[in-house]
Amino acid sequence: MSCILEEEGGRLKAVLTFKRERLLYDIGNYAYIEGSVMDTDSGHMRHMVQDVVEDGNVDRMTRVLDVAVAKCREALYPYTKHEIRRPVLDDRLREVPVYGISLSVPKGFSQTTLNLLEKLIHEYLVCECVADWMSITNAAKQQTWKEKAEEAISEARRSINTRMGVQRRRPHPF
Repeated sequence: MSCILEEEGGRLKAVLTFKRERLLYDIGNYAYIEGSVMDTDSGHMRHMVQDVVEDGNVDRMTRVLDVAVAKCREALYPYTKHEIRRPVLDDRLREVPVYGISLSVPKGFSQTTLNLLEKLIHEYLVCECVADWMSITNAAKQQTWKEKAEEAISEARRSINTRMGVQRRRPHPF
């Protein structure tokens, strides 16, 4: 993770970066472990689970990573809100070397919270991909990884929302 901070209109812009190769390494590592502990004598079933980042299969992980990053940005709204820059989007498969999530945070936002967010988001992205792969190769384990992903993104939301501080609401007569 590299975190770039720059001042922007009274707020700080923080960019959390996630290297594709590190994400794929962790996805492959978890899938390898899942294949190793499978309750089967079938070597074919094991290698299907373990081959998640091999040629051809990695394209699926690229699509899932793209969706997971988009979900993460949406889950952290309003910190990730951006005006529309490219009104035309396409669904071409692109292997980006680095995924970035830009956050606009108040001055005084804690570096420790950014560090925690980076780790939770990394875990979320990896678990989302493993859950998707398990849905194809070992459906019995999909729910376990889905729950891990949901736990990570929920914790990320909680950690960022608790840093907002006290909010006062003005009373309205109507």
